[in-house]
Amino acid sequence: MDYCLSRSTVLFPHLQITSSYHDHDCFPRSTTLASSKSRSSSLVVVASAEAISSLNTPLEPRSLPGKFLSGVLQNQRQLFHVAVAEQLRDLADDRDAALARMNLSYGSSSSSESCLHRRIAELKERECQIAVEDVMYLLIFYKFSEIRVHLVPRLSRCIYNGRLEIWPARDWALECIHNFEVLEMIKEHLTTVLGWKPKSNVTENWATTQIRRFQLGQIYAASILYGYFLKSASLRHHLEMSLVHTHHDLPSSNVSGFWSYGLKDLFLGPNGRGKRGKKLRCYVMGFDPDTLQRCAKLKSKEAVNLVEKHSCALFGDEKTGLLETDDVISTSFSSMKRLVLEAVAFGSFLWDTEEYVSSVYNLKEN
Repeated sequence: MDYCLSRSTVLFPHLQITSSYHDHDCFPRSTTLASSKSRSSSLVVVASAEAISSLNTPLEPRSLPGKFLSGVLQNQRQLFHVAVAEQLRDLADDRDAALARMNLSYGSSSSSESCLHRRIAELKERECQIAVEDVMYLLIFYKFSEIRVHLVPRLSRCIYNGRLEIWPARDWALECIHNFEVLEMIKEHLTTVLGWKPKSNVTENWATTQIRRFQLGQIYAASILYGYFLKSASLRHHLEMSLVHTHHDLPSSNVSGFWSYGLKDLFLGPNGRGKRGKKLRCYVMGFDPDTLQRCAKLKSKEAVNLVEKHSCALFGDEKTGLLETDDVISTSFSSMKRLVLEAVAFGSFLWDTEEYVSSVYNLKEN
């Protein structure tokens, strides 16, 4: 189990940013609980169990679907994705039904009854939003568990003798989910936000350093957004490079067809030169402001809420939930690096999760 670094709480301002690969294999889209009576009945047993132990994550599920899936994940892991798919469909149906009743009431009922249906629909939508955020959080937790990495628990529980450390670090496991080009950009990010040196020795890595709670919380939240950005940018880069390679194999008559759809700039740079083999870092540096914003912005309000709530739960005081900006943490570069690597992975997994969930349940546009 990983242990962590300090007492903190952060109220983060408006969040925006994005990340790299496309891997939906972990999120099957066509499974259903109805496929097996024995599976269905076993899930009911889990759902009815009140004494479900904590996953030891900073953020605990608040909704009934979230608590149900937490129990499935701990007791019948092999059924987790089946249960997730079923819960998402149920939530989508519940919300749509409430909205349909509200729309039907307009023009056919008294104003007081219309107001009642509208209020019911608003409450149902809010209830479903909380549940969907729980589902997304548990999907992200599942992806961390696949690489055998525990999310750092609340930092307020992790101070020892006045010093915060995370051990085991599991840096390698957090790095191996990224390809080489993405990892190089993550290392640059570590240097920028922490002053971390790639070739630093053990003594330098474990030397005591100090950082304010608020600053560490901001670095963590920004690193989630950077991981999300890298996922989006890397996928976009891979897609464009694939199209470029396809273009070189097409007959000239087909290529002219691409030009007619305004895709010339996709295959040729501003000087008319091919973009074959362009490195991810150079590709990202060439983004215009609009493209950068599209890749760097969380697509859904649920994702924005999740980043804010997870970060506040991690760095916040367990009792007061307040951020004491003048508090200083004693820790090491090694432990701060571990936090940043976790945050980048969280952002990458969030991108995957958001894509999967939105295929079943319509998320709110950010």
